[in-house]
Amino acid sequence: MTGLVQQFDSEATDAGCEVRRAAVEDFAEEIADLLEPPAVGAPLPFDGVSLPERATTDPTPAELESAETGITPARFAVADYGSVAIESTPAGDEQVSLWPGHHVAVLAESDLVADMPAGIERVGEIARAGGDVVLATGPSATADMGELVLGAHGPRSVSVVLLEDR
Repeated sequence: MTGLVQQFDSEATDAGCEVRRAAVEDFAEEIADLLEPPAVGAPLPFDGVSLPERATTDPTPAELESAETGITPARFAVADYGSVAIESTPAGDEQVSLWPGHHVAVLAESDLVADMPAGIERVGEIARAGGDVVLATGPSATADMGELVLGAHGPRSVSVVLLEDR
């Protein structure tokens, strides 16, 4: 395991995420283990990897609201924060990551960056190309009214599947 992978795993775990590593050929088994129906998903841009048939793509607002699991690609991740970058796309990546109670982000290990300055540089590249991206670190949480509440503004739980580079 590389230093960046170890750091991301540690920081994301500390932030409340479950991190799993998978070879492309083992991805279907990993995602099946994480998927709680009903599920929605955004297309995954990784060779040899696809969404399970049980995940609805192009979901309606009602399907988004009732989904237990949302599966999206992560554009990149910041190792020293354990954060994943979810792009706002016409396929609905951002909505699929925020509405269901459990978000599963899929990320290639080669898309890890070391620190926030490198992450902001990537955000800038996306913005200059006309895109938007959200940096998410762990489950949604707030303590605005006192006690910590998970899932107030997004998922109650987050898993990240790191695709091992070939």
